[in-house]
Amino acid sequence: MEDKKIVEVIEFTDPACTWCWGSEPILRKLETLYEGSMEVNYIMGGLVKDIRNFRDDLNNIGGDTSDVNAQVASHWLEASERHGMPVEPKGFSLFSEDTPSTYPMNIAYKAAQFQSEVLAKKFLRRIREAVETEASKANQIEVLIELAGECGIDIAKFIKSFSDGTAEKAFEEDLKVTGSYRVHGFPSFLVKSSEGKGIMLRGYQSFDTFKAVIDQITNGELAPKKIEKTEENIMSFIKKFERVATFEISTVFDLSKAEDKPIFLSIGYS
Repeated sequence: MEDKKIVEVIEFTDPACTWCWGSEPILRKLETLYEGSMEVNYIMGGLVKDIRNFRDDLNNIGGDTSDVNAQVASHWLEASERHGMPVEPKGFSLFSEDTPSTYPMNIAYKAAQFQSEVLAKKFLRRIREAVETEASKANQIEVLIELAGECGIDIAKFIKSFSDGTAEKAFEEDLKVTGSYRVHGFPSFLVKSSEGKGIMLRGYQSFDTFKAVIDQITNGELAPKKIEKTEENIMSFIKKFERVATFEISTVFDLSKAEDKPIFLSIGYS
């Protein structure tokens, strides 16, 4: 019997990247419509090593560090209008002299990954939510510990991996992989088939683009499922992912604005 075709989508990412947050509905649609044939994994790319030396002229971010949080919040509001995921600019103060980097969040993901891939992905999502929609200072270890606990991660093991250098070393390996693929912006995606075919996609991508690439690398032999817009199917989707934004539901189920409702649903974290 012929082996089942499997596609892996690897996102080069950073937990504080707003366009990575904006890609969540697309990735969840892929995971839903290609369920059983799709795996999404992550390489930590480290968006901001030190905000004091960071410049993004395209989005007017950089320069005087006293203004940088307002600059980032303004960019996120603009991005949200385009990618559709919610953001909370009020009170946003992620960066300071004491916390100038997004690297701690990347390292935290690697610390969680030592325990469980499933928990690490759940944790990554929770960090994204905290930073993007709660104006959380999630580049502080105390906040990261709280978020890890919400996701069912063993806190003692997490703190040890985060603090003893093992998670940081794993993050440095991710940075090497990121560099080897010449990734300079996030998100970027490597879409690979189980037969070894792969295509790089740089920047935010639509579902249709992913589908076209998947068709290409599988010779059209891996088709997405057709899922009805039923309450049962929507509730199953929410139960699977536990916390979902309204826009994710409308994206996955192709709901019209009339069918959509302004809600952020949650089953809760264990």
